[in-house]
Amino acid sequence: MDRTRAPALLSQRKRQKGMPSSNPSCNYEIKFSKFVIFIMQRKMGKTRRTFLMELARRKGFRVESELSDSVTHIVAENNSYLEVLDWLREQAVGDSSRFELLDISWFTACMEAGRPVDSDMKYRLTEQDQSPPVNILESKVPSFIPSKVSQYSCQRKTTLNNYNKKFTDAFEIMAENYEFKESEIFCLEFLRAASVLKFLPFPVTRMKDIQELPCMGDRVRDVIEEIIEEGESSRAKEVLDDERYKAFKLFTSVFGVGVKTSEKWYRKGLRTLEEVKADKTLKLSKMQRAGFLYYEDLVSCVSKAEADAVNLIVKNTVCTFLPDALVTITGGFRRGKKIGHDIDFLITNPGSREDDELLHKVVDLWKKQGLLLYCDMIESTFLKEQLPSRQVDAMDHFQKCFAILKLYQPRADNSSCNTSKHFDLAEVKDWKAIRVDLVITPFEQYAYALLGWTGSRQFGRDLRRFANHERKMILDNHALYDRRKRIFLKAGSEEEIFAHLGLDYVEPWERNA
Repeated sequence: MDRTRAPALLSQRKRQKGMPSSNPSCNYEIKFSKFVIFIMQRKMGKTRRTFLMELARRKGFRVESELSDSVTHIVAENNSYLEVLDWLREQAVGDSSRFELLDISWFTACMEAGRPVDSDMKYRLTEQDQSPPVNILESKVPSFIPSKVSQYSCQRKTTLNNYNKKFTDAFEIMAENYEFKESEIFCLEFLRAASVLKFLPFPVTRMKDIQELPCMGDRVRDVIEEIIEEGESSRAKEVLDDERYKAFKLFTSVFGVGVKTSEKWYRKGLRTLEEVKADKTLKLSKMQRAGFLYYEDLVSCVSKAEADAVNLIVKNTVCTFLPDALVTITGGFRRGKKIGHDIDFLITNPGSREDDELLHKVVDLWKKQGLLLYCDMIESTFLKEQLPSRQVDAMDHFQKCFAILKLYQPRADNSSCNTSKHFDLAEVKDWKAIRVDLVITPFEQYAYALLGWTGSRQFGRDLRRFANHERKMILDNHALYDRRKRIFLKAGSEEEIFAHLGLDYVEPWERNA
């Protein structure tokens, strides 16, 4: 931990551990006056504790905000008997035996019954419940060795099963806030830590669980420690409540709006999308105008079923002009995700025939069919024998089309609605605007393009870092170049690229870093 910040952080934690200083006014009738409940905030979090206290008071229970001599029952969540005793010692409580120490399950049972239930042994926290300390890594995952976890996500197989979502969600909020501030170093610090925790085959419950793991810097450890102790991160909560973060989050949700534009709008004093649309001095790009026009559709998630339907449209259209073309969904859907925000397609032709006008023909046909709502075409800028880019986030040089398609959706049976005089079938929108990215790649570069466009973004970053730092090679979406041998390494599949790098092959659904 940064020693210069330690006293402030420590005092902040003490304040968070302490209970609110004022008792709430008793607006509810107390039905069970013999039971005086105190709910510990430790490992629960302030928001959840406040909700549970209010719930109990509505049910007629007496609940104290502060630990006092009148308390009879102490309720704890995810705290052992010894941990509760330690906490009571911190509060300078002399005799803890006067309290019933109970698990949250007792409280839940009381709420369900609407009255106090017997605090029998199955609900009590007792010393007998304490088993000898067991290392979670040894008990749950015998073969797991933290010191052998790689700093590179391309050497970690990460599925969509995330046992540490409460930590990684907080990290991603922090990373996004630093991205909005264009603080790349701090942003990457939290993204890399989130990537490591997503890989872990068990939930982190104590600081010892992250010892010897890579990418666990002081800022990261501080957030982890607070979530373990309090159930939530005050720093992440502050970010969510921050006016600038909320404005940037809202602005960047619009198709075509990035951090630079968000900064410009924020400096003008704009805070809502309504204010942006009402400002006549702003010159919106064609992409941004489309983003506002179809905002409600584009900001909603794309389902796997919708992705499959668009896949059929894209394949049928492409094969009309190039029957042997290979059309592949990439991005999150290839990694096994069930929802996304857009659909990425990689298009190539295994045969000798190539069609430089393919994307233009596809777009023209969609215009005639009334399916195309927006299109931005970017022509290829790739030069033959061009060395791969050294930048881990560099855009590639393929021909691309960023489009918005009209996906018609089958209407549900509206027979039950026909009795309404106000129901007009013509007013019901039977289509949804879907973002679609089409990328054309030469067949000899297809494996590299497929690897790059599949993601995840962090996986791709680490793969390129690994190639550069560990193998003295340069990798991008076009090629792999060996700097020592000064040659391009050809690959007909993703497996061959991993082999060139000396890496075990990682399946697409194991790249969710």
